[in-house]
Amino acid sequence: MSEDDHVYLALAEEHGDDTRWAFGTGFEDPLHGVDTALPPGLDAAELAALCLALADDALVSAQRLAEWCTRAPELEEEVALANIGLDLLGQARLLYARAGQAEGEGRDEDALAYFRDPADFRNVTLAELPNGDFAHCVVKQLLLSSWRLAELQQLTGHADPVLSAVARKGVSELTYHRDHAAQWAVRLGDGTEESARRMRAALAELWPHRAELYAAAPGTRDEVESVLARVLDAAGLDAPADAPAQAAGEGREGRHTEHLTALLAELQSVARADPEATW
Repeated sequence: MSEDDHVYLALAEEHGDDTRWAFGTGFEDPLHGVDTALPPGLDAAELAALCLALADDALVSAQRLAEWCTRAPELEEEVALANIGLDLLGQARLLYARAGQAEGEGRDEDALAYFRDPADFRNVTLAELPNGDFAHCVVKQLLLSSWRLAELQQLTGHADPVLSAVARKGVSELTYHRDHAAQWAVRLGDGTEESARRMRAALAELWPHRAELYAAAPGTRDEVESVLARVLDAAGLDAPADAPAQAAGEGREGRHTEHLTALLAELQSVARADPEATW
């Protein structure tokens, strides 16, 4: 076993779950046996907003990952990125359904995914950025999966049993997603001169978006920074200097880049052409 292997294994073993990923991370209903009634005293509007933001992050990320089909550097990687996207799509469906129940306005997962305009979405802007080259994809996945894993870990203890159950399932999936990105980061960073150059370029572009992630989920910073430091050290890469004020993003407030409009136009085109279609 190489020294780098210890980096991957250490990250994957932190959650004590040996669920490994080949064709998805499991097919059990995460809500089996869970009381789906809203707990008394819980702020329904606050719960709906939280579930909606988490769902938007997952849906937009899944759509970007789907764009890698036929474009990944190797066939196995196409399957890997597609599976990660499907995991996130599954999270989005459960979270949209819970958001619709909590808000009580009769909107289901389809209505929330397909019939809202870009300004109504609450995803972080990092998720909506165009894919770029494969090194860009790796860095983006490393940042997003590390952050989302830390966020869902916190939500496993949420007072809403449905959100808590979705978070527990997500932790299992995100543990693999982060491990997958970390392995590629080390492989490229410690690879050829060209692969390292592309990783440094991707880091320089995407690194400042950490500020938006931490603003969206306070309390994730220490966990994420620790993971990123370990991965970059194993990859032989230096963390870029922070410039958070230049690219903090405001996706949670509905202020997005111009890229989200085009992404949603493609994602929503079939549903809007045939509103009776189902997932």
